[in-house]
Amino acid sequence: MTTDSSEPAPRRRRRWPRVLALGVAMLVLSVAGAGWWFYERLDGNIRTDTRTADELRKYEAERPVSVVRDAQNILLIGSDNRGGKGNGKYGKDTGTQRSDTTILLHLQAGGKSATAVSIPRDLMVDIPACDQPDGKRTQARFAQFNWAFEAGGAACSIRTVEKLTGIRVDHHLIVDFSGFKRLVNAVGGVEMCLKEPVDDDDAHLKLPAGRQVLHGEQALGYVRARYSIGDGSDTERIGRQQEFMGSLVKKVQSNGVLLNPAKLYPVLNAATSSLTTDPGLDSLKDLYALVRGVRDIPREKIRFLTIPQQPYTYNKNRDELVQPDADRLFRQLRLDRPVPVAHTVTASTGGDQKAGNLSPYQGTTAARGICE
Repeated sequence: MTTDSSEPAPRRRRRWPRVLALGVAMLVLSVAGAGWWFYERLDGNIRTDTRTADELRKYEAERPVSVVRDAQNILLIGSDNRGGKGNGKYGKDTGTQRSDTTILLHLQAGGKSATAVSIPRDLMVDIPACDQPDGKRTQARFAQFNWAFEAGGAACSIRTVEKLTGIRVDHHLIVDFSGFKRLVNAVGGVEMCLKEPVDDDDAHLKLPAGRQVLHGEQALGYVRARYSIGDGSDTERIGRQQEFMGSLVKKVQSNGVLLNPAKLYPVLNAATSSLTTDPGLDSLKDLYALVRGVRDIPREKIRFLTIPQQPYTYNKNRDELVQPDADRLFRQLRLDRPVPVAHTVTASTGGDQKAGNLSPYQGTTAARGICE
C-alpha cells in the first residue's frame, strides 16, 4: 500500500494565512502600543498649575465676565526663572522668577483670526493685593507689570491683566527658559535677518549682520538681548520677540514639520515638557483642541501687537499706557472685533510699512517673513 505524500501540503498552505494574520495583528498592536506610549509620555510632560486656579476662585466676584461665546483669551507667560540650573548665565541668580515676556493671546470665535498682544514688563500698572506661596499677602500697589508674577505668580498676573484690560483670561500657559531652547532646536532653528551685527556680553551673544538661522542658545539670547541692540528699550526688544515668534509659527506651520512624524514628535516633546498650564489645558487632548482651532487660521490673520505705550512721565525707564488708544484696543478684543493694524514694525530691518487704515496699533504678522 502506497502513501499519498501530497496530503500534508494543504495543511501547510492553510497555515500561512494564520501566520500572516498573526503577524499583521502583532504589527498593529506594536504600532498602537508605540502610539499609546508616545501619547502617555507627551501627556505626562505637561505640568498642572492648580494653585492659580484655586487663587482665582477666591476672587471670582471681581473678575470680568466673558462677553463673546467661543472666543478665547489665553495669557502666555515666559518665565524668567533665575533659580534654575544654568539660568544664571542670563542674569543675576536671585532665586526668584519673573514674567520676562507676557502675551495676551485672543482667539476670535470661529477661528477667524488670532491677535497676540505683548504687555511690556516695565509697564506701570495697578497690581491688586495678592496671595504669595508662603501664605503671606502683598499689598495693592502701583508698580511695573512684571512685579505681579514675581510676587504672586500667575494668579496675580492674571488679575492684574484683567484689571488693566477688562478682558476675562480663560486660560494661561507658562513657558520656561529651557523649554524655549528645546522647541527652537526641535524645529531645526528659526531664520532671522539682522540689519546690524549683535555683540551682547550679558546675553552671551555675538551674531553677524544678515540672514542666519538661530538655534537654542542663540535664539534665547537674541529675544532677551536689550541694551546692546537698537535703542536699548524694552519696546524694541518686544518687537524682536514678535518677529521671532512670527518666524517660529511659520516654521511650525510648514509641511516639513507638521507632516513629518520624525520632526513633529521632538517638537511636541519640547513644547509639552516646557509647559505649565491651568487644569483646563493640562492634557494633550486639550492642547490639541486648542492647536486644531489655530492651525487653519491664515498666517496673515495671526497678528502680534504691543499695547500702546510711551515712556512713563516720572521715570523714562518705565512705560505707561497711551490713552484712549489702549482702552480702544482692549474694547475691540473684549468684544471679539478685528483690530486694525496700521504699521508693521520691523525692529531688525528698521522702518515702518503702512498696511491698511490708520491705526495706533503696531505689530507684525506671522505671514511676513523677516528675510523676505
